[in-house]
Amino acid sequence: MNKGLFITVEGAEGVGKSTNIAFIRDALESKGLEVIVTREPGGTEMAEEIREVLLRNRDENVAESAELLLMFAARAQHIESLIKPALLQGKWVISDRFTDATYAYQGGGRGVDSNKIGILEDFVQGEFRPDKTILLDAPVEIGMARAHKRGELDRFENEKLAFFEKVRNVYLERVEAEPKRFELIDASKSLEEVQVQLKDVLEVIVDGIVNR
Repeated sequence: MNKGLFITVEGAEGVGKSTNIAFIRDALESKGLEVIVTREPGGTEMAEEIREVLLRNRDENVAESAELLLMFAARAQHIESLIKPALLQGKWVISDRFTDATYAYQGGGRGVDSNKIGILEDFVQGEFRPDKTILLDAPVEIGMARAHKRGELDRFENEKLAFFEKVRNVYLERVEAEPKRFELIDASKSLEEVQVQLKDVLEVIVDGIVNR
């Protein structure tokens, strides 16, 4: 059995990750692939409990180091309990965010030293990395306007625009640093236009696996 492919979908608030991940799943399943959709933080019972701790609005100030360590604690459980076993069974795994989000949110938004994030990345993941990462990108003002329409905001969504500008900048820096892994999608366009972009990207990814 061939090992499955690990695809992560990244982006700041309001870029349409949930809707477009469902589109990606359906497109891949239409090609006969077995697909699992998961998310970070979360994905397993224990990791979802950590997610609830991380996202809950609270009066207590959350230490940046505590936030970072909780992110990687959830990720360690997610990788070992869900992602790796599914890939070994030949399933394709699509994750709503992964370690790039930690560099963007904790590194860019919070200002945590990227070297510290890298140490934890190596410790938790070893050489394990996504096969492909799709970044849904849109100007912060557009994304946050969409996010506010969804209803109550979580602890991260309540951050100021300057925070999300830093998040977006780090995401774009990572695309530039790893152009072979990333696929950049203009998520400021209409849903139909975004999904045309995604369809083209998925065709290339699937063809590359079939013909390798």
